[in-house]
Amino acid sequence: MLDRLEGKKRTHYCGTLRRENAGETVTVCGWIQRQRDLGGLIFADLRDRTGILQLAFDENTEKSLFEKASVLKSEYVVMAEGLVRVRSSVNKEIPTGDVELEVKTLKILGRSETPPFEIIENSNAGEDIRLKYRYLDLRRPDIQKNILLRHKITKVTRDYFDENGFIEIETPTLIKSTPEGARDYLVPSRIHKGSFFALPQSPQLYKQLLMLSGFDRYMQIARCYRDEDLRADRQPEFTQIDLEMSFVEPEDVYAIAEGYIKRLFKEVLNEDIVTPLPRLKFVDAMNDYGSDKPDTRFEMKIKDLSDIVENCGFGVFSDTVKKGGTVRAITAKGAVDTYTRKEIDKLTEEAKGIGAKGLAYIRWVEDSPACSFAKFMTDDEIQAIIERTGAEKGDLVLIVADRKNLCLSVLGALRLTVAKRLNIIPDTYNFLWVTEFPFFEYNEETGNWDAMHHPFTSPLDESIPYLDTNPEKVFAKAYDLVLNGVELSSGSIRITDPVLQNKMFKALGLTDEEAHEKFGFLTDAFKYGAPPHGGMGIGLDRLVMLMCGCDSLRDVIAFPKVSNSSELMSGAPATVDDAQLRDLNIKTLE
Repeated sequence: MLDRLEGKKRTHYCGTLRRENAGETVTVCGWIQRQRDLGGLIFADLRDRTGILQLAFDENTEKSLFEKASVLKSEYVVMAEGLVRVRSSVNKEIPTGDVELEVKTLKILGRSETPPFEIIENSNAGEDIRLKYRYLDLRRPDIQKNILLRHKITKVTRDYFDENGFIEIETPTLIKSTPEGARDYLVPSRIHKGSFFALPQSPQLYKQLLMLSGFDRYMQIARCYRDEDLRADRQPEFTQIDLEMSFVEPEDVYAIAEGYIKRLFKEVLNEDIVTPLPRLKFVDAMNDYGSDKPDTRFEMKIKDLSDIVENCGFGVFSDTVKKGGTVRAITAKGAVDTYTRKEIDKLTEEAKGIGAKGLAYIRWVEDSPACSFAKFMTDDEIQAIIERTGAEKGDLVLIVADRKNLCLSVLGALRLTVAKRLNIIPDTYNFLWVTEFPFFEYNEETGNWDAMHHPFTSPLDESIPYLDTNPEKVFAKAYDLVLNGVELSSGSIRITDPVLQNKMFKALGLTDEEAHEKFGFLTDAFKYGAPPHGGMGIGLDRLVMLMCGCDSLRDVIAFPKVSNSSELMSGAPATVDDAQLRDLNIKTLE
């Protein structure tokens, strides 16, 4: 029986067989999902990456073959040849549910111990155990679906940019450490004792050099590395769709990116994305949504109440405004049934956890609204707040008084918390360009102004006069692409004028020597004819996560890291022996 399968090749994937294949002799391979022994009848579900096919063994099956089928267990690897036939009992839950394989020959290619968790879709096994045995977790249909979708996204990406004249060029993985915002991963050099390579946070400097080299349209599906604290949408090593273009303004970058998004979502998800995508300046995004990556699938915009309450009798409000702060609010429509006083207390604790001193509110249940601060304010002042916030009976108004940045960030976070609790966020794709970011952000720890993006971002022409006198008034030709409250991409038009570049370095507190030490190989290149250029990097992992409808990047990366940057399956990072350390001239601290 086994000999008949020697030299056989798979003819079909399990999930591809349909009623029209009935009567065909096929060979399939895969893993046993489960086996059901009904006495004179045995069924086994065979699984591969395309789906499940039922294998059937009955009274017509040869005795030796039937005995072999009786020992099949979950995760055994088998090859089966047989006749496709229509099932007597159709299973409408699976695409192959109309047919089964009447097995004629069977070979067990690999036996399996009982796995540490069941290989099923939407497993309730703990993530730690699944990641420890990630090679088993990757057999689960939902994870395989994500990885296959990622492959399709990558293919469409390469096709689109190739058709639009982009050249895929690889840039180095071992580079010089340069300040780009996050902490570098460093790689010690064995040959150059005491010197280190860095793993790239992005291909930024190299892709700019490619523009100077005459490759006017570059793209790369690039691996990037940042040694930073992790969260659900962040990994220490990640992939971005990196691109750069010469002789362009922001409108040209927008057009290429929007064409890509439109093509990608249509081909992969059959979703029609309307372009051009809406745009929102950074200042307006912060004022309206309290975030530079706002989720615009629902309203609940932030309203400024400062002018209404600056002279009111409630000191928390009036004193804040007099000290240069602000008082702002969001209105949750129809939220009073969900948000009782007890639930509002929980929101208050969340606000305090972000940095707020407290949370005031208006809860309109009866004919007139109930205010947590009513005894300190006149009816006219409360009515003015209600009109400004658009509150009606059944609504909840949440108010924060503090420094502007803190006030906006707290309300931005509460806005998302409340919307999720009320289940008012529609299942749709809302793209948004956030534009004209501040060039500088003030670092309270160092007392210096840092570049919000990177020091090669070009300032708006009208901002250049403020470089020496008012850094907070300098805005950049920088833009982010946001999807459903997640930053997908960051990009900008770059500086190519050496004089302006030196001016930006000085504004960042870098001396000529420091700037040349860190970036000299790029700034020297600007002396030899630099074309105007700009680009962006689109986070592939985040894009796949959103298109798959997942909540975590770990569900769309084959071998991800956990929150402490370790990989549970292989045990990385790990110690190395003393000989390796000696080669690298490194001694570890006790």
